[in-house]
Amino acid sequence: MTRWAVVLAGGVGSRFWPLSTPERPKQLLPLVNDDPLLINTLNRLAPLVPAENTLILTNASLVEAIAGVAPQIPRENIIAEPKPAGTAAALTWAANEILRRSGPDATMLCVHADWAVADDDGFRKALAEAENVARIEQALVTVGVVPTRPDPGFGYIQPGESTDSGARKVQRFVEKPDRERAATMMHSGYLWNSGIFVWRVTDFLDEVNAHTPEVADSLKANSSDLAKFFDGVKPISVDVGVLERTARVRVIPGDFGWDDVGTWGALRRVKPEDASANVSYGKTFSLDATGNVIHAEGNAVVLYGVSDVVVVTRGGLTLVTTIDKSSDLKTLIDSLPEDLRDLK
Repeated sequence: MTRWAVVLAGGVGSRFWPLSTPERPKQLLPLVNDDPLLINTLNRLAPLVPAENTLILTNASLVEAIAGVAPQIPRENIIAEPKPAGTAAALTWAANEILRRSGPDATMLCVHADWAVADDDGFRKALAEAENVARIEQALVTVGVVPTRPDPGFGYIQPGESTDSGARKVQRFVEKPDRERAATMMHSGYLWNSGIFVWRVTDFLDEVNAHTPEVADSLKANSSDLAKFFDGVKPISVDVGVLERTARVRVIPGDFGWDDVGTWGALRRVKPEDASANVSYGKTFSLDATGNVIHAEGNAVVLYGVSDVVVVTRGGLTLVTTIDKSSDLKTLIDSLPEDLRDLK
């Protein structure tokens, strides 16, 4: 058996402006601890998968930066996607590459580069269990995270009947619901659709060929040419293009403190708090201030008598907003003058 890890590391993470930029997106930022999220991810995977069996798929513009922060990953394992084409195309190309290098029986553990995980051992245990199910049932397996709150920002999975391996069939996927519906689903045993996938490459490629013409047609014509492959695909997510169209998908529950760290406010869930429930990075001081998120890069930040605000300093610019508004920074960014929006 050969095991591979596939890390999806594209995107710019605009919700972490002004810290995130196209040159230094969310996955390259030290948001949870002193290491970039990508390095947290690679360190988490390292006990399961050696660096030489780890593929990172990213934007062409980020290859040099990723090679710089992750020198343990062979350069040929950092794959530059010529253009955004959705997760179905990215994972199909990764499976095709693993098939070429290791044969049809290899497994691939698929994760994103920009998550926070509180229990690394529990995370690895869930991946190993998913891999076992994938081999026994020749199935496509996803790890559904046990919800801790009715979050409308996530998709949900409804588990169906149990299988002989102890997994569950997937009854249905639900796109991001409103909060009331999310609460109902949470109490009915639904799981968060985390984006953690495990399968044998041959099983995944079989299902792509059977159900996903948006990607399969281009792979058949361009299996050895990455640029032509991406040029020929129609963008689609792996959830919509593959998992929702096949009967071979299984789900197992995972409970290991997973968070997608989607906004500045989310850092209150994943970073250690001080006695007043503030979370911070850099040189900061707070008095009579509670529930705040502070990221001080270059300048010190002092808070006095405020609650539930986000303060971010970087390169001579300071952002001040509320925890609630931090989930909608795109509205702010779109209205900014260019010299502020594109601060390097």
